[in-house]
Amino acid sequence: EKHHLEADSKGRLKEKIGSTGSGTGPANAERAMRTLKMAKEIESLEKYLVDVPLEINTALDKSENVLIEGTQGTHLSLWHGTYPFVTTKDVTASGICADVGVGPKRIDDVIVVFKSYLTRVGTGPMDGELSPEETSEKGWEEFGTVTGRLRRAAEFDFDLASRAIMLSSANQISITKLDVRFPECAGAQSIDELDSKSKSFIKNIEEKLGVPVTLIGTGAGVNDVVDLRM
Repeated sequence: EKHHLEADSKGRLKEKIGSTGSGTGPANAERAMRTLKMAKEIESLEKYLVDVPLEINTALDKSENVLIEGTQGTHLSLWHGTYPFVTTKDVTASGICADVGVGPKRIDDVIVVFKSYLTRVGTGPMDGELSPEETSEKGWEEFGTVTGRLRRAAEFDFDLASRAIMLSSANQISITKLDVRFPECAGAQSIDELDSKSKSFIKNIEEKLGVPVTLIGTGAGVNDVVDLRM
């Protein structure tokens, strides 16, 4: 609601924490205090609402495929991230499952998604952070989808990646934006189309993290993916 946006766009949340100003922090604070108005209380939203846990678990009972997708990086988790520079909830696999009402025993695979380099919006720690000039030179310039702010960038961080795998019990890795790091592999759809540098980068990740890379993003198109699960 409007007052959530206003509260999230000024003061400590905006200046120190670097909030995106989307209002989720104040809204979640109200939920913790049991004062938040729920979507089901708003008549105009009724036709868009379903019992999400029931829908998903019913689909699983029918052996249907269910994909549950989370948001934000592991280290923005309220419980496990770089507090206080975090979001307002847990964003690990267990938190995502809790959000939609699915028990841990119903999960077959957990795919952790890593960009081929590190980015962050707003304040908070970032080892090996590149200067804006270095980021631009590498072609790693990105802007936040909510704020439009320039994202900070750094090299791939194996320590952060290893902890993210641990926190979510991930058994697969997806690498995105390989084409940004290695432009020559843009649009590739098979492992044979990747050059030696790209393959070495992927192999190094698998060896250091001990988890297979099964999906590789090579462009903005929906089909710009190397799928090694098949």
